[in-house]
Amino acid sequence: MEHFTLSVPCLFGLEGLVGDELRRMSMENVRVENGRVLFDGGFAQIAKANLCLRMGERVLLRLGRFPAASFEALFQGVRALPLERFIPKTGAFPVKGHCLNSKLHSVPDCQAIVKKAASQRLGEHYGLSWLPESGETYQLQFSIMKDVAEIFLDTTGAGLHKRGYRAVGNDAPLRETLAAAMVNLARYRGRDYFWDPFCGSGTIVIEAALIARNRAPGMNRSFASEKWRCMDAAVWQDARQEALALEYHGQYEILGSDIDAASLDIADSNAKKAGVRNLIRFEQADATRRGLPAQQGVIVCNPPYGERMLEQRSAQRLYRTLGAHLRDADGWQKFVITSEPEFEYYFGRRADKKRKLYNGMIQCNLYQYIRRTTHEAPVHHQSRGR
Repeated sequence: MEHFTLSVPCLFGLEGLVGDELRRMSMENVRVENGRVLFDGGFAQIAKANLCLRMGERVLLRLGRFPAASFEALFQGVRALPLERFIPKTGAFPVKGHCLNSKLHSVPDCQAIVKKAASQRLGEHYGLSWLPESGETYQLQFSIMKDVAEIFLDTTGAGLHKRGYRAVGNDAPLRETLAAAMVNLARYRGRDYFWDPFCGSGTIVIEAALIARNRAPGMNRSFASEKWRCMDAAVWQDARQEALALEYHGQYEILGSDIDAASLDIADSNAKKAGVRNLIRFEQADATRRGLPAQQGVIVCNPPYGERMLEQRSAQRLYRTLGAHLRDADGWQKFVITSEPEFEYYFGRRADKKRKLYNGMIQCNLYQYIRRTTHEAPVHHQSRGR
């Protein structure tokens, strides 16, 4: 059985969680690095990772790694790779990538060199002076860091955060992989009452339902490598059957509420597409006034914050009101993501834990309130010139 080095890029802050995911899947030689996780596997592991990863962004197959301090070194390094093992005569092989801290810093020039070297290698192998590229796509990616090039094939296609259920979203959607990470950090597995009081288009509660059911997040979509000639269709069939066999079929208490009726309509539609509508209750409600739906449970939410939706001072007033409303909710653990650096001051309580995460390009913190409320000293306001 062939084994490859596989790479899973991920949002900064999620590397350890993705590594744990891969270990739970019994993947071999898992190595956590900044911005990505490496592991070893064959085609069966490629299919399983694409179907089942909740927090990774895509699965890349590494074709090679070599020094590339010059365009000639880059050209010869790519030309030496066994591209014909994967890319057929009619395969399309577009190129994209990035350079960092390297002598080769022009991405367009590096793209052209990689494309030229790949075309020469494949043309010589197939005896063609011109490659039609009329077949399926075999996306080539390059990464040049500190004068070392890595060349990959993208096995995923559209990023893994695109589960297939969110055709439309509200004004400030949360990436599905980040929502899944927040649910994971809350240690929700379907046993507790789960509530998102700012559910918007439903991403967090849908990811919670998928986790509770143990449904593979990629079940409702296709992947680029499903169409590759080098991968047997039976590999994908087996991976899907295995994932289906691991699903649970219990009843769960999951509530998504929001003050905006239009967002709730979108959330309802998205939950139906995800196949978990019967597991979630949606309700129009003001998060700062609605009573607690149960004596205890888990709140995971992404309230509006200043950079994106509300004017900053309005967001701060919301946090203050929400904190007062939830002050005595001792039976509830609370996980709130926001970019507001003084969230704890406005919320009125210092978090038990904080974790730096990125929502797109916005640096945020996940504030985790795990222990029961104590009569601690108030959090002091640190003026930032507002």
